Amino acid sequence: MTDGIKPLEGKLALVTGASKGIGAATAKALAAQGAQVVLVARDVKALELVEDEIHAAGGAATIAPLDLTEPESIARLAHAVSGRWDVLDILVLSAAYLPTLTPVTQIDAKQYNQALNLNVLATQALLAAFDPMLKRSDAARVIGLTSSVGAGPRAYWSAYGSSKAAFDNILSCYAQETEKIGNIRVAIIDPGATRTDMRAKAYPGEDPETVKQPDVVAERLVGLLGEGFTTGHRERIDS
Repeated sequence: MTDGIKPLEGKLALVTGASKGIGAATAKALAAQGAQVVLVARDVKALELVEDEIHAAGGAATIAPLDLTEPESIARLAHAVSGRWDVLDILVLSAAYLPTLTPVTQIDAKQYNQALNLNVLATQALLAAFDPMLKRSDAARVIGLTSSVGAGPRAYWSAYGSSKAAFDNILSCYAQETEKIGNIRVAIIDPGATRTDMRAKAYPGEDPETVKQPDVVAERLVGLLGEGFTTGHRERIDS
């Protein structure tokens, strides 16, 4: 940082799942480095709290409360963002839904559909909607938060794991498709064991003090933005 200039000054970032956990921590870390951050999630009050924290710290943020699984919601979001800004420099895909852990034979269809809608279909829709803005950036970065169960099947995790396997595949394909036609670089990040509501839901008996806080993941994600990583980069963040 030189003469008070922050590394992400003048950059626009959009973070999904920004109302809590890793998404909120990442949004605050991006703003601290100078980015203008668009905060996307369903919970208006939680988004406003994150926005207030960013503003109190001298950062810039705008909330965009919406349900990414609702028809046309992503198209409306892209229309609103592109109407205000010309370029999107950073897209962080943090929003995700974890269905109840069950055997394959007992998967709840409604919950599975919700996981596929948010973890897979919304991911594709976000990439499609914001691709033009990303391509106008001189160094666009797309970061997707995945899970180890996407690459390594685990008993009782099939509903979530299969949605994350599809998530990984979509991002990897997008990385290959854009590699030679622009300045977009894609990274797929497994945050590892992190103190989030989703983690608490999956491991109700776990002492939260034994796993790292979301800030640790956020710090690494922001650090990665300054590195010349190869598109399609994959990484796990361990404490």
